[in-house]
Parts: sequence; C-alpha cells; structure tokens
Amino acid sequence: MTDIFADTAGWGHLVDPSQAYHGQAATIYRGARQQGRKFITTNYILTEVVALLTSPLHIPRPATVAFIEGLKASPHVEIVHVDPAVDKQAWQLLIQRQDKDWSLVDCASFVVMQQRTLLEAFTTDEHFEQAGFVRLLKG
Repeated sequence: MTDIFADTAGWGHLVDPSQAYHGQAATIYRGARQQGRKFITTNYILTEVVALLTSPLHIPRPATVAFIEGLKASPHVEIVHVDPAVDKQAWQLLIQRQDKDWSLVDCASFVVMQQRTLLEAFTTDEHFEQAGFVRLLKG
C-alpha cells in the first residue's frame, strides 16, 4: 500500500476531538498505521498546523508542542522539508493555476505528492480533489 499525504486539516481534525471529522480522522490514522502506511507531510504543513492549533482551535501551547514533537519522532510520519527546487515548482504551479484559490502550501503539497506518486490526502480540503487527488476526510 502507498503512503498518505497529511495536510493541515487532517492533523487538525485528528488532534481536536471537537472537530467534525475527528472520529473519521482517528479511524483512518489508526488503520493506516496498522497497515504499515506512512503519513507524509511537510515542514510547510507543520507551520500551518501550529497556527491552526493556536488560533482558531485554541489548543494549549504545551499540547501543541507535544503533538508536533510526537509527529517529528513518529516512525509513522515522514516530514519532507521543502527545498528550493520544490518551492520553485510550487510557485510555478501557483502562477499557472490562477483560476484556483490554491495557497503556496497547497501547491508545495501537490508537488511533493506528485514526486512521491501519492494519491490520497488526509484532509478535508477540496483543493486536493481539484488537483486530482483523493480527499480522505469528507461526509
């Protein structure tokens, strides 16, 4: 089985039980781990996760730090550091797709997913579907 790309929204729903897709996120996360699948994410995503958990979710800072440190230490999570080449490709994608409301973080995620031939995204973000990927968190 292939790995899964983890977006900001996926991590947010996983960590916060008050979120609409928390149960679905926890089930997918546990199931993927049991299948030996890894979650691939980026340092750009982690930057967004810290911002999301701080506000609007208001997760206490110690819990936020513990969650991020847990991701960094987990053998089930690989954090890809966006290098200048990926950043350049992401910027080009952003420029080319001005018809979309994709962020630069989205575009960097799409580049990493294409490079790794990942199809599934642990997210609620419809932008991943617009880019041709499978969004795992939806009603």
